[in-house]
Amino acid sequence: MKPEGVALVTGASSGIGRAIATALHANGYRVFGTSRSPSPGSDVEMLPLNVTSDASVSECVGEALRASGRIDVLVNNAGYILLGASEETTVGEAHTQMETNFFGVVRITNAVLPTMRSQRYGRIVNVSSVLGIIGLPFGSFYSASKWALEAYSEALREEVRPFGIAVSVLEPGLVRTAFSRNTRSASRRIDAYSARRELILDFGARGVEHGMATERVAAVVARIINSRRPGVRYRIGRDARTLAAAKALLPQSWFESMSRRTLGLAPAR
Repeated sequence: MKPEGVALVTGASSGIGRAIATALHANGYRVFGTSRSPSPGSDVEMLPLNVTSDASVSECVGEALRASGRIDVLVNNAGYILLGASEETTVGEAHTQMETNFFGVVRITNAVLPTMRSQRYGRIVNVSSVLGIIGLPFGSFYSASKWALEAYSEALREEVRPFGIAVSVLEPGLVRTAFSRNTRSASRRIDAYSARRELILDFGARGVEHGMATERVAAVVARIINSRRPGVRYRIGRDARTLAAAKALLPQSWFESMSRRTLGLAPAR
């Protein structure tokens, strides 16, 4: 860890982001957390941020720099899950999903990079998902946003490596968070999709209820930023590792069949 390190964690009002912010504070960092409507925190200094707004991003990063003079760690966690069949999802809804989960990361990262380059040091951790390598039925645009984040992070990692900046991606499986608060539904409803859509919603709610603790994800982030040579990808949870290995090793038809059984979907006819 850099002396008197400063961390900026987006989406830190609850869930994974809050756990990460708390863990970094415990590791000796001065932590700035962000939320659209922040409430004062005891250990984390909360700042307002809308990642879809250039002006909001500029003001947030500027405030953190005015207060601390540096930013050593950026954790991009802000985002949400859009659920619904692809046909049920408007282009506007899909655009908003990408604007938040992907372009929001690009905005805040670009705002922080000049400071990290001048410091010749930085750690950037982008919170993706195992669904960043596996397409989720009825969550196609969420998966698309995370797939984009994976490719962006991999390319960015090499671009900024000469400046002492390391970029890593988290790929957690199911995490015990407030599923309904972090999920939005596509506005259209097509009856032909109803039964299978509800199965996915039920799977998500039950899975999150029994998922891993947010502190487990936070512990991995702490390990990454304290590492001299952080890796590019960190899969967290048995479900994430199993699914990733199955996709890599199984024929596609076998993997699809396994996925349908896991999700509780009826076999395709």
